Amino acid sequence: MDSIYNSIDKDFENGVNNRVQTCFVFESDGYLNISHAKAVCINFETAKNYNGFCNLRIDDTKFSLESNKFVDAAMDDIKWLGYSWDNVIYTSSYFDFIYECAIKLIKNGKAYVCDLSADEIREYRGTLTEPGKNSPYRDRSVEENLDLFARITAGEFADSERTVRAKIDMASPNINMRDPVIYRISRNSNHQTHNKKFVCPTYDFVRSISDAREGVTYSLCSLEFENHRPLYDWFIKEIGFEEPPRQIAFARLNLNYSITAKSKCRYMVQKGIVDGWDDPRMLTLSGMRRRGYPAAAVRDFINRIGVSKADSVVDYGLLEACVRDNLNENAPRAMAVLRPLKVIIDNYPEGQSEAIKVKVNPFKPELGNRTVHFSREIFVERDDFMVEPPKKYFRLYPGNEVRLKSAYLVTCNSWENDENGEITCLHCTYDPAS
Repeated sequence: MDSIYNSIDKDFENGVNNRVQTCFVFESDGYLNISHAKAVCINFETAKNYNGFCNLRIDDTKFSLESNKFVDAAMDDIKWLGYSWDNVIYTSSYFDFIYECAIKLIKNGKAYVCDLSADEIREYRGTLTEPGKNSPYRDRSVEENLDLFARITAGEFADSERTVRAKIDMASPNINMRDPVIYRISRNSNHQTHNKKFVCPTYDFVRSISDAREGVTYSLCSLEFENHRPLYDWFIKEIGFEEPPRQIAFARLNLNYSITAKSKCRYMVQKGIVDGWDDPRMLTLSGMRRRGYPAAAVRDFINRIGVSKADSVVDYGLLEACVRDNLNENAPRAMAVLRPLKVIIDNYPEGQSEAIKVKVNPFKPELGNRTVHFSREIFVERDDFMVEPPKKYFRLYPGNEVRLKSAYLVTCNSWENDENGEITCLHCTYDPAS
C-alpha cells in the first residue's frame, strides 16, 4: 500500500487534494472472488488510512446478466471481510445525468451517431500498427445527431442498428481513443431502473462520469484499466468537471491453479459442474467462506502480496499458508480417530476412567479447556503403530514409550492379529506417575 500512500501524500504536499474519497465498484453479474478482495482491501484501507470515505457502487450496465442476488452476495462478502461503506450507489442512478453528458458532447461536436455495425466499427478501427479510418457518419451535423439520438432513446431503431460514439482521434496510437462507443441500443431491462430509455451507456463512459459526479478523489483500479486512462481523462475534461478524480493503477491479483473469470464461473454454475457460485471449490469469497477460510487470513494474504504495478502470478500455496497460520493461532483444537486401532492399557484398573483437561487452543488460554476421557481401552490411529519401524519413527512400536496427547506415558508390549494377519489390538502399560 506504500506506493499508493506515497502518491497521495505528494498530492497533499503539492495542494492537489486535501481529502481522500475512494469507491469500490463491482458489476452485478456474478459473485466477488479472491481477485476482487484485493481491490476491496485497497479501496477501504486507503480511505481508512486518511480518515476518508469509501462508497460502494454497483455497476449495473450489463442488463441481461444482472441480478439483485449478486448485489446481496457482494455486500455480505464485503462485510465478512470486515469493511463497511459510507454509501451504496447504483450506476443506474446516474443514468439521467450521464444521458445529459452525452447530449453535451454531441452539442459540442465531440460525439456523433454512427450507423456502422459492430463488425464494421472493428474494421474501421485499424490495428496496433495501422491507424483507423473515419466513419462515413462522423461529420453529421449536431442537429442530425441530436435528432437521431432522441429517436434511438425512444425505441425507434433495433438493437445494434446504431451507436453513439465519441469523436476523438482515429489515428491515435491508443486504440481506446479511436472514437469509442459510448451508447448502445438495448431493450433489455435494468434491474433497478427497468429502462426509461432504450439505450445503455458503456462502462468506460459511465465509470469516469460516475467517479467525478460522486466526488471520488482517487480512482484506485487494476492495471488493465491503465490503457483506458487517457479516455477516462478525456471524458472528464470534455464534460467539464472542475475537480477531476486521479487514477492510480495497481497489478490485479492473479492466482495460479485457479479460475476466477466470471464467464468461466458462470459456465460451471449453469452446467452444474459446481453446486453454485458459493460452492466451496470456487474461489469466490462466498465459496471460501463455506470452505472455512477466515476473513483475517484473506486480508493477511492481500497484505503479504503487497501492491505494485508489476503484473505477476501469486502461488496458491501462499494463500493456504495464510489460512494455516491464522487457524493455528485462532482455531479451537479437536481430535478424531479415522482408522481406529484398539489399545488396552493392561495395568489400568478395569471399569475406571478419568477426565483430563485439554486446552481448546494452546495460543488462546482464555478459550478454556475441553474434557477427554482416559480409560483402560482407548483408540489410536493405525498409522501410529509399526511392528518394524524405520529410523526416527517416534510413535508406538514394540518396547517404545510415548506420551499420549495431554495424558500419560505408555509403552507398547505386544499386539494381537486376526486370522488374516491384520493387527487388531495393542497391549500397553502406562506410567501412573507421568
